[in-house]
Amino acid sequence: MDAQAGSPGGDGAQAASVQAMAARGHLRRLGLPERDLGELPASAKRFADGAQYRIEIPSVEGPEPFRAVLDAARDHRVPVHRISQGSGMMLLTAAEIGEMVELGSESGVEVCLFVGPRAAWDVGVQVTTSSGRVAAGTLRGADQLAFGVEDVLRGCELGVRSILVADVGQLWVLGRMKAAGDLPADLVLKVSISFPVSNPATARLLEDLGANALNLPLDLSLAQVAAVRAAVDIPLDLYVEGADDFGGTVRYYEIPELVRVAAPVQLKFTVRNAPGIYPSGQHLSTLAVQSARERVRRAAIGLGLLDRYYPGATTSPTGTVAPAPGRAGPTTDG
Repeated sequence: MDAQAGSPGGDGAQAASVQAMAARGHLRRLGLPERDLGELPASAKRFADGAQYRIEIPSVEGPEPFRAVLDAARDHRVPVHRISQGSGMMLLTAAEIGEMVELGSESGVEVCLFVGPRAAWDVGVQVTTSSGRVAAGTLRGADQLAFGVEDVLRGCELGVRSILVADVGQLWVLGRMKAAGDLPADLVLKVSISFPVSNPATARLLEDLGANALNLPLDLSLAQVAAVRAAVDIPLDLYVEGADDFGGTVRYYEIPELVRVAAPVQLKFTVRNAPGIYPSGQHLSTLAVQSARERVRRAAIGLGLLDRYYPGATTSPTGTVAPAPGRAGPTTDG
């Protein structure tokens, strides 16, 4: 079909050119990418030590699963740089938090613990509905906000230096407190997967509010990830394999491009077809340990593909990530 075939009235007039959207110019003037970057440019950004990627094992719900991760990492020769936990600090005793901090310090692994209070476990009903689930990670009301901040203060007293946040207001408060010296200057504020960071503007906003790392949705295309990377400098956290209740994506063959395009990037591995363990506890300890081991095995599979297709990708050696400070504060909950 020639260029004139679709012209109005079929009179042979030249087809009108596509007009640029005014919105794209506004985005450009704000320093944001005006479109998704389908050409997939390589990111020149890096972690502080020059690495392109690191490995995170999520849903490590206590000291026992943490030990299982470290054992499996040795068995599979997987460099683990961060573990994260989803049940929340409020459901860990002070002794358990202290033990996890010590394990992280000994092994050079960042220990990232979730804030405990959240709407999904509160008394409200909106988050139980199909349309209201997006609010699951928020904090309802001033009391819940205070509870969430108190959870962070308690964790910091016990030596925690990396936390997961899912509420934008709480992130704003914690960022202000950190800037004022009311929270440790080295505290990492990591935005949870429960907070949808789906476009460059949202990513920039959260970085401006004080976020140090951003979990992106599991299903963003490589072009969409590249656009977010162009908008921010902080590390991006990307699930290679996602949990079923978040869509269950499996992106192992995309790992080389995820590293090339999204660096600095934290690659995360969970397990599909696995029962949920939030909130966790001793009643689920066997499942939590077995799941932790399998997540490390999945990471080993992913790293094998990365080595095959992008052998020059750089990572941080195990044990070189700045560990959390030693245990502090009370030894028991009172």
